[in-house]
Amino acid sequence: MRLPFEEAVTRHGPTVLRVCRAVLGAGADADDAWSETFLAALQAWPDLPEDTNVEAWLVRVAGRKAIDITRARARHAIPTDTLPERTTALGQAGDDTAHVWADVARLPERQRLAIAYHYLGGLPHTETAHRIGGTPDAVRRAAADGIRTLRRQLRAEQSPTDAARTADVSPPTAPDRTPRTSPDHRTDGAAR
Repeated sequence: MRLPFEEAVTRHGPTVLRVCRAVLGAGADADDAWSETFLAALQAWPDLPEDTNVEAWLVRVAGRKAIDITRARARHAIPTDTLPERTTALGQAGDDTAHVWADVARLPERQRLAIAYHYLGGLPHTETAHRIGGTPDAVRRAAADGIRTLRRQLRAEQSPTDAARTADVSPPTAPDRTPRTSPDHRTDGAAR
């Protein structure tokens, strides 16, 4: 049995907004894409098959709406006098994460889309590859490169105290069991 539309908005709205923000950047365009996604979903809701993965379907619709807005941006003049945007906490941990969205927006397009659809939208690499083109391995690589870039940028922005805390949280590495030799420590017993 399919859940009511209002419950789908409540349950999947934050995920859809994260995808819109990852593709378009935080701001009015992402909010517009989110709204247009759910307007289109409301129209198609009665005819949606019962076995549809609603979250994946909504992410796919959001991706299409984001592409529509990206195309519309290219056709319209860019205003120069803008009012400050009021951000929403929907889909964000707090106001201190605005720089993260700016870092995501600066990623190359394939990396940004791979992260948006896979990590934020929850689509598998195969479906993400179908959405943005390429193979699942290429999408996996693009997503990994994007995440690595974001981590590097985060480390560069952190204070030394925060960086030390982040370093302590890193997963432990296996000890290196390779025997080490140096010119001062010869294994044949000969002195230098």
